[in-house]
Amino acid sequence: MTGNRISQIHLRSFFPSFGAARLVVLVTVVLLFFSSGAQSGAMYICREKSGAMNFTNAPTSASCKPYSLSQSGGFHATMGGGGSVDDSTYDHDIRRIGRRYQVDPPLIKAIIRAESDFNHRAVSRRGALGLMQLMPDTARELHVVNPFNPKENIDGGTRYFRQMLDSFNGNLTLSLAAYNAGPGLVTRTGGVPNIPETQQYIIKVIKQYKEYKRQNGNDFLLVKE
Repeated sequence: MTGNRISQIHLRSFFPSFGAARLVVLVTVVLLFFSSGAQSGAMYICREKSGAMNFTNAPTSASCKPYSLSQSGGFHATMGGGGSVDDSTYDHDIRRIGRRYQVDPPLIKAIIRAESDFNHRAVSRRGALGLMQLMPDTARELHVVNPFNPKENIDGGTRYFRQMLDSFNGNLTLSLAAYNAGPGLVTRTGGVPNIPETQQYIIKVIKQYKEYKRQNGNDFLLVKE
């Protein structure tokens, strides 16, 4: 897609199993948009009478709703609400899922805080989705049907992080690096990659993890740093 006007893209064929699940089909156009190299600006999502969804920088009807880039640089949906919420909103699910995969709930919360600031509709510039910012391929591998569903996303993200902990012998620092930069890169470099974003991410998560631990006391599980 070139020029000032971005061509509208019909989405129904991308996720036929989701029907009118607007938030799921939205991610497809977001991925297409950013992969095209288009510059950021005022963007809109539009629903046609047929039910198809289009993504454009030139709204064509009253059905078009605006989307905006967050201050942190991520791409976040604003249709029908969204944005950060109280960080206790998902505590019940976090504790239940944490027990299921033996991952400390305050650690899960810290990852969610760093990844999406508890915005379950968050979509990053790279196409990561939902609370724990699952990449589409990862979500499919984890059988996460709707990555914008908080329970599904937390379950998938925690299960994936459990895999990182298992792969790196419970080492929290390396597991966080793998979650952020990919396990292959961490394995090849033999440690934390020399990527400022990843290094800052680890510091942010561990700091927030310790704060949640301080607030909530010792939980049922500790992981090695």
